[in-house]
Amino acid sequence: MKKFYVTTPIYYVNDLPHVGHAYTTVLADVLARYHRLLGVPTFFLTGSDEHGQKVQKAAQAANLTPQEQADQTVVRFQQLWKKLGITHDDFIRTTEDRHKIIVQQILQDLLQRDEIYRAEYDGWYCVACERFYTAKDLVANACPECHRPVDMIREANYFFRMSKYQAWLIEYIQEHPKFIQPDFRRNETLGFLRKPLNDLCISRPKSRMSWGIELPFDADFVTYVWFDALVNYISAIGYRSDEAAFHKWWPASLQLIGKDILTTHTVYWPTMLKAMNLPLPETIFAHGWWLTGESKMSKSLGNVVNPMDMIERYGVDAFRYFLIAEMAMGQDASFTEEAFIRKFNADLANDLGNLLSRLLNMLGRYTQGKLPAAHTPAPAGAEEQALWDTVQAAVTSLERSVADLRLHDGLGAALGAVKAINRYLEVKQPWTLAKQTDPAPLHTTLYAAAEALRVAASLLYPVMPEKMTVVLRSLGQTRTTPKLEELRTWGVLKPGAPVKDFGPLFPRVVAGEEQPPAPATDGPAQPPAAASSELVDYDLFSKLELRTARIVAAERVAGATKLLKLDVLMGEERRQLVAGIALHYEPEALIGKTVVVVANLKPAVIRGVESRGMLLAASKGEQLRLVTLDGELSSGAKVK
Repeated sequence: MKKFYVTTPIYYVNDLPHVGHAYTTVLADVLARYHRLLGVPTFFLTGSDEHGQKVQKAAQAANLTPQEQADQTVVRFQQLWKKLGITHDDFIRTTEDRHKIIVQQILQDLLQRDEIYRAEYDGWYCVACERFYTAKDLVANACPECHRPVDMIREANYFFRMSKYQAWLIEYIQEHPKFIQPDFRRNETLGFLRKPLNDLCISRPKSRMSWGIELPFDADFVTYVWFDALVNYISAIGYRSDEAAFHKWWPASLQLIGKDILTTHTVYWPTMLKAMNLPLPETIFAHGWWLTGESKMSKSLGNVVNPMDMIERYGVDAFRYFLIAEMAMGQDASFTEEAFIRKFNADLANDLGNLLSRLLNMLGRYTQGKLPAAHTPAPAGAEEQALWDTVQAAVTSLERSVADLRLHDGLGAALGAVKAINRYLEVKQPWTLAKQTDPAPLHTTLYAAAEALRVAASLLYPVMPEKMTVVLRSLGQTRTTPKLEELRTWGVLKPGAPVKDFGPLFPRVVAGEEQPPAPATDGPAQPPAAASSELVDYDLFSKLELRTARIVAAERVAGATKLLKLDVLMGEERRQLVAGIALHYEPEALIGKTVVVVANLKPAVIRGVESRGMLLAASKGEQLRLVTLDGELSSGAKVK
């Protein structure tokens, strides 16, 4: 690609931003970041739509002027985009002179070329959509789009000769299958065009609605908000003001919209551009809605998710990840906090966060906190080559997913690479290799895992730039903005570079609250500890049977990284336990220790090994210590 110009819709400033606004903007940002990563010159535009009846009504309700309403509300969008790490190249406001002047120039030109005319008109008007409809358009005597009541209005107005372009537009859509995506939205627009296309009313009398761009040829009228708003896509990049910049970026590569504004962008907008003798965007992509249950999020239903709340609870990058990973582009998706937590814990805390933690832990223990020597110029052995091949397949998959607008597939491939690194470590067992006299196999394993994680983190960087910067810095990278050529290059990490543990990457969360990371286990997750504010009565506590036990044998569980199989004596009774402490204790170091065990815990089978009880341990951050006694006491003693 020679360039990538991506736009979002510009958002109404009649209310605060919600998750729908955040999704479109994060999606555009991720696509822009991926194209920059791929070395494509990129321009990313977003902004605010500040004219029209809805803004005027919101201002009246708040006892503000429309400009004051716009100035106060637009800040909320700008603050949210900053919080979300949005890397837009421009933020255009339709109340800016640079935009208003261009709108008026276009209107004057179209009038002079007889593309606009004045006529008397009566029709059904929807205030919410700011659109006129004919009687046959109505559904149950209501607006066909938002289903709100409509008003009959009769007045003089100015009209754009949109109907003359109907046959041309149908032919264009049929001959350019990528123009409207997904395909079923393309078919939806073609279905709309089967009916006769009316001319478009492009003005509103000031006597009824004064908040808008004044028509340059009639001071009694302002411009219809959609004819004004759509022009932002070209006014922001220099149309009629900087022709060199305009021709550098136009036509747009991708215009992202919600499916509720499909008609305005796939019928109004292309006919306007045709009348202006300008090429059409390469692709207009209509994404789905975020639902709560079966209902679209809406303020009137009281089910809107506030992005700021989610960010405060779970962090920016986790929120960005969920938006991109959960919604297949073009389809609807459900947003619930329960689904968010499940995905957070499974993908980010367990797979990605634990991988980084265990790798840094082993580098600290086995190679003095430095990256070991690499086998160059290629992976050392068959297992290392297989891991690298998996990671490279993820690079290819993600590149394809960006081109095909299937980002959730690309993210799935990147997380698949993370899982492959975890499996590689399970097979290679660095903790066993560390006991060998020859350090080369251990160094090869740790370097291969770190190098594969570097690439996986680079693939995830456009989605989670803050957290992936932490990963790359943890692995000794001083420059943390990935480069395309480095995704395909083995040996980028420098042997001898110090690694650094910045703490848990994604601490597990429970019930919407951030929690300290749970001790890593290969068995069933342990129930979360009660919060300090949750009190239990003595009867509940007394049901736990805590006893001292002496460890008499210990060994690793085959095929598991974190599990040890322990034989303990409680008095004269010998029991077998499975404990997830292998990253913190060597088996031989445990022999003879007296520990505290939950003796009446229901038996469980973990990795094929029966466990009859549970050790007590304390953890903070990545540290874990067994609960032991401060003096000698026989095993089997009851802990009170």
